[in-house]
Amino acid sequence: MTAIETQVQYSSYTMTTTEEYMTQEDSWDRDLLLDPAWEKQQRKTFTAWCNSHLRKAGTQIENIEEDFRNGLKLMLLLEVISGERLPKPDKGKMRFHKIANVNKALDFISSKGVKLVSIGAEEIVDGNVKMTLGMIWTIILRFAIQDISVEETSAKEGLLLWCQRKTAPYRNVNVQNFHISWKDGLALCALIHRHRPDLIDYSKLRKDDPIGNLNTAFEVAEKYLDIPKMLDADDIVNTPKPDEKAIMTYVSCFYHAFAGAEQAETAANRICKVLAVNQENEKLMEEYEKLASELLEWIRRTIPWLENRVAEQTMHAMQQKLEDFRDYRRVHKPPKVQEKCQLEINFNTLQTKLRLSNRPAFMPSEGKMVSDIANAWKGLEQVEKGYEEWLLTEIRRLERLDHLAEKFKQKSTLHESWTTGKEELLSQKDYESASLMEIRALMRKHEAFESDLAAHQDRVEQIAAIAQELNELDYYDAATINARCQGICDQWDNLGTLTQKRRESLERVEKLWETIDQLYLEFAKRAAPFNNWMDGAMEDLQDMFIVHSIEEIQSLITAHDQFKATLPEADKERMAIMGIHNEILKIAQTYGIKVVGENPYTVLSPQDISNKWEAVKQLVPMRDQTLQEEVARQQSNERLRRQFGAQANIIGPWIQTKMEEISHVSIDIAGSLEEQMSNLKTYEQNIINYKSNIDKLEGDHQLSQEGLIFDNKHTNYTMEHVRVGWEQLLTTIARTINEFRASFNHFDRKRNGMMDPDDFRACLISMGYDLGEVEFARIMTLVDPNNTGVVTFQAFIDFMTRETAETDTAEQVMASFKILASDKMYITVEELRRELPPEQAEYCISRMTKYIGGDAPPGALDYISFSSALYGESDL
Repeated sequence: MTAIETQVQYSSYTMTTTEEYMTQEDSWDRDLLLDPAWEKQQRKTFTAWCNSHLRKAGTQIENIEEDFRNGLKLMLLLEVISGERLPKPDKGKMRFHKIANVNKALDFISSKGVKLVSIGAEEIVDGNVKMTLGMIWTIILRFAIQDISVEETSAKEGLLLWCQRKTAPYRNVNVQNFHISWKDGLALCALIHRHRPDLIDYSKLRKDDPIGNLNTAFEVAEKYLDIPKMLDADDIVNTPKPDEKAIMTYVSCFYHAFAGAEQAETAANRICKVLAVNQENEKLMEEYEKLASELLEWIRRTIPWLENRVAEQTMHAMQQKLEDFRDYRRVHKPPKVQEKCQLEINFNTLQTKLRLSNRPAFMPSEGKMVSDIANAWKGLEQVEKGYEEWLLTEIRRLERLDHLAEKFKQKSTLHESWTTGKEELLSQKDYESASLMEIRALMRKHEAFESDLAAHQDRVEQIAAIAQELNELDYYDAATINARCQGICDQWDNLGTLTQKRRESLERVEKLWETIDQLYLEFAKRAAPFNNWMDGAMEDLQDMFIVHSIEEIQSLITAHDQFKATLPEADKERMAIMGIHNEILKIAQTYGIKVVGENPYTVLSPQDISNKWEAVKQLVPMRDQTLQEEVARQQSNERLRRQFGAQANIIGPWIQTKMEEISHVSIDIAGSLEEQMSNLKTYEQNIINYKSNIDKLEGDHQLSQEGLIFDNKHTNYTMEHVRVGWEQLLTTIARTINEFRASFNHFDRKRNGMMDPDDFRACLISMGYDLGEVEFARIMTLVDPNNTGVVTFQAFIDFMTRETAETDTAEQVMASFKILASDKMYITVEELRRELPPEQAEYCISRMTKYIGGDAPPGALDYISFSSALYGESDL
């Protein structure tokens, strides 16, 4: 007989090495000269193993080398254990039909990554028992043993390690191999008792009764565990070294029987854990959506109010609008700023939880991203800034209107006072009964009036110009202004007409005039314009002004200096006028003329000119003082603006930088929690020490408010911005520190920064851990390696960090569901309610879609798409 060389290599199982399979090959080469007892054990074990699977298809074999010769039952066996369909077998009974069927089976084995060397279909068809047993052992290795994995070991070593772990606590049991370690039967009984203590009373077993122990294990396994009897107790006991392959085959059935139950329990626990995390994340998502919707709705309602730029007609109404806007800044906006900050914190917290639990990042509804809210907020602040600028512009406009209206009233009153009686005077016909001297006097007087009329032309033009400006600035009482201005203009036109008519009348009788006192006439002509100039000067010197900057007051000072430069020339004119009066007195005295009464050509007297000139000279220094006081006030305001702007431009970015640093500390996982808390305490102390800068800025802001300073070109930060940022910074640092310590302090009952083992066990149980003594002892070796009897805060944090990092995947959840569904591609409602707690079961039922497949019963659910959706790989 030729040697059988079996080489097995599975490229998809990285933990199986070439050396292991070479060992299996060498072992099988040695087995070519099988001991009869070993061959007998293999025949019985392999036959029973095959029948345990063939009975699922309603058939079995009696003779292992004969019943597989036609290949039909061999193909059926492979279909049952793999769950896959093989090619349709040939129905004929000729030898080539049998060879074809066996080749189909061998090709299927090769397709699973098993390379068969020197095993041909002819040997199986010919009933070669050695080849047949070798082929069946290869199938057992591939489908029953190879997939066993325990603590990073697989196949034979994994199965041996599993047996050692399960039997370790039992007396008289020491599993070191798959032959002599099983001869006394105690190892098999220990395996059964470990998983089903109700089936065997291990305390009554005796090491000196191997036959009884083995038969007890065989009978209990066949009756209660559905594991057929594959070995004979006498053969094992009477053989110095029982066949290893037979023992491995039989023991692997126990692994699959018991490991399946453990996997179902582990799968259910994993699903519960995954679903609990998913439910908590969904709750956080819903809270985010609600808060984002409310904040966006508030912004949507607020923007139209800020965009309403309908101006009021009075200063009082506009001041009320300004007060409403300040109330919005102080009362209504700060809570919304806090909500926006909280929304961003909640979003970052949710994303961190999703990342730590291996979930996809949260994608809010359309239009509700953090960036969308930031853009909406930015739009709100832009509209808010525009509304504030508009309010200030409107208030200045109304101030300007009030000033112009008052100026219009003053000039109109002066003009109307001057024109009073002028129409009656011009309408008189006194020249008809006057003497020649009187007529000449009237003629001169009329010429003086014409000069006076011309001098008032400038005032009338000023009144009309002010009225036009009030109309252009949309003054609310423009109708009254226009009516009064029209009356003045109509009167002025009438005065011009009457003046012209009187001149014509006087000229008709000009031949009657012969002598006119030229000096009186000259006095009147020069005194009237000069007097009018002094009236204008006094008006200007007493004129009110409103300025908002140093540039504006400097412009007024320049104009005033130009006026003062004209005073010497004006004084010369005054001296000249007074010289005319002195000349009249001199002539009268020289020629003995008795001057009786006032100058017939003007109502102005020299004393009037002197008094008014003294009044002008007194008003000049008063105007100087007023302008200098205003300069000082504007310089003080500018210093306040610069001082406030310089501090605000430092404090504003400082607050923003600290907020970003604190956010990084609370989100980054690097470093221990105590180190992060220490960092946060340092940030908190730095922030507290910075409070004096905020207080100083508040003082400067108060001075600006008292000085009615409403704008500042030196900074974009307002006191309201700084106050809100400061409060937000204090709130964030306090909340972050409290959250770091709260989780541990809840279980630190003695408040000494450490937990006793009992407190630590209670902590783990409250977090959903199902602890046995062995598992808890393992965890204690991790958190208390020096056996001090306490769990420190840092050890607790390190342990929880490792636990959190052990995240599940969609493939693991699918595999868990597949175990609960007994390897089906779908799962039923009854199976979910039987295997999972009620809350998690109903959660799955309400979200799983119906399974689409012809082999599923009504109501079957698709757990594959549901598992993918949990990790964002598909839509629920």
